Amino acid sequence: MTLVLFLGVLIGAILIGIPVAFSLLLSAITLMLYLDLFSADILAQALINGVDSFPLLAIPFFLVAGEVMASGGLARRIVQLASSMFGHHKGGLGFVVIFTSVLLAGLSGSAVADAAALASMLFPMMAKANYPRGRSVGLLAAGGIIAPVIPPSLPLILIGVAGNISIAKLFIGGIVPGLMMGATLVVVWKLLVRNEDLEVMAKASAKERLSALYDGGWALLLPVIIIGGIRFGVFTPTEAAVVAAVYAIFVSTVIYREMTWSIFFKILVSAARSTAMVMFLVGCAMVAAWLITVAQLPQQLASSLSSLIDSPRLLMAMIMLIVFAVGMVMDLSPSVLILAPLFMPVIKLAGIDPVYFGLLFIINASIGLITPPVGNVLNVVCGVSRTPMSMAVKGIWPFVLAYLMLLSLFVVFPSIIIVPMKLLIG
Repeated sequence: MTLVLFLGVLIGAILIGIPVAFSLLLSAITLMLYLDLFSADILAQALINGVDSFPLLAIPFFLVAGEVMASGGLARRIVQLASSMFGHHKGGLGFVVIFTSVLLAGLSGSAVADAAALASMLFPMMAKANYPRGRSVGLLAAGGIIAPVIPPSLPLILIGVAGNISIAKLFIGGIVPGLMMGATLVVVWKLLVRNEDLEVMAKASAKERLSALYDGGWALLLPVIIIGGIRFGVFTPTEAAVVAAVYAIFVSTVIYREMTWSIFFKILVSAARSTAMVMFLVGCAMVAAWLITVAQLPQQLASSLSSLIDSPRLLMAMIMLIVFAVGMVMDLSPSVLILAPLFMPVIKLAGIDPVYFGLLFIINASIGLITPPVGNVLNVVCGVSRTPMSMAVKGIWPFVLAYLMLLSLFVVFPSIIIVPMKLLIG
């Protein structure tokens, strides 16, 4: 009864247009009243304690780092490097999109930010070269959702906090599946353009490639610093966020000299607003998570899934179906904060690696960012490129299906993720 009450109030509030954060708070209050535990003091204390977490400090710093990279010339130099390396192939701009997506994913950690940057810089070039509009938008959106998987990733931080999973292990474990997502896009794009008559860019000379590599070297060094520092214990993921922000500011102001005080002030304001929204959502979700534990909702869920506890792969497949369905109508962060605390006890009971579960959850929820009817990343790319949603939906499906096939592969063969993760962690 309590599980139905919680989900009913939550879904009902969202459907009538109440923001997700307030819907979570409303469902938590409903549970408190039902359990005869309501107290304004306890509610306020739980809300404050929900955001009183050291790992969450990484969010504002990674947001600043991502904004600085987009405005300070780092992202543009990554695009120039990719163009010099792959632009001369058939469908070369598509390969530029994919290569840039993977590199930007290691810089910003935000799917929306990456997709917007990619679309603003590369879509005009693709349109000028007569690339199919819908397919181009689909590839740009599909490339953007690699960002939540490859570190530094804000969603990985959120699921680490919500599910009590090691963020350092999530960061290290996200490298291989993120690269496999990029490789999947390469294969799909190559198949899609094999019969297309597309304009090919002039091949860059060795000197031009070296110049682009040298110019973009400072940007390429950042993910190496972050991953290397976490892997060898130099700093924690939270401290890595500070390093990323300071490094990005240094490169943008001292090396590239494209960052002005006015731009930097706007970046700080934007990052502060984004941080406030995320933190309030996290606080409300943690209140709901506390009530979920008190009401023993995970035990009720485990009881309903008891027949699958002894079959981890079937259990993961069922959970992935639920996550995909929710991801189609809800943004990534709320999906993580609502579902992760609900599923984690069941996952542990079935003996499934929490890091593996966390990575699959983020990959799955990220796919929801490019699927109708909501598809926030797809909407952003459509807005930037001024492309009708109907055209974008037709262009995105080959990439969505390819990602779902890759996700199914991860569910059937967990060792694809777990073995490389353990080797990298050492």
